[in-house]
Amino acid sequence: MKLTFVRPLFCFFAAASLHSPAVAQEPAAPHDPAVHAGAGLKKELIAGITEADFLKLGAGPKTAKITLVAAFTDANYGMNFNGYSHGKATYTIPVGWTVEVTFINPSPVPHSALVVERDMTKKVQLGEPAFKGAAVPNPIVGMSTSKATFTFVASEAGDYALACGFPTHAAGGHWVALDVSPSAKAPSLKLGDAPEKEAK
Repeated sequence: MKLTFVRPLFCFFAAASLHSPAVAQEPAAPHDPAVHAGAGLKKELIAGITEADFLKLGAGPKTAKITLVAAFTDANYGMNFNGYSHGKATYTIPVGWTVEVTFINPSPVPHSALVVERDMTKKVQLGEPAFKGAAVPNPIVGMSTSKATFTFVASEAGDYALACGFPTHAAGGHWVALDVSPSAKAPSLKLGDAPEKEAK
């Protein structure tokens, strides 16, 4: 008796759903990445940081200190370092120097930083850093409203990038250039079209 009662009830609902008029649905609005830019920034993390802090000489011999701030401005929908993206800022480090990087992400959107060969910035996922230790922890996962430090030795000359390791971000332009130079005598930084400046 139980089976003969349930089966017709099931068939009734199935038949009703087959003949029900389709519910009209609005098409999904396209995702606007601009909503991320500047939204929910933890500004106290970057209070007082200026262009003069982006590159300095370290305390030790042949040591450079880089401050790298994600979402520093709204440029490139917040996918920038110190306001620059698509390699439009260039750090030059003499080969063999030690580089101390302070990475800060004041945004709730996850970002990270690691050093990769420049061609890798076209990839969806960046893989391992080019130098030992040249990355924040878990660069694929990224960090939100926090900061981290890492240190590496620029042991081999070449064209590299300081890039966001969160998938697709580097391909979207979230990287700045890093030249490890066999001829440079001191670290320097070129921001956009401005003259190159040596670290002090």
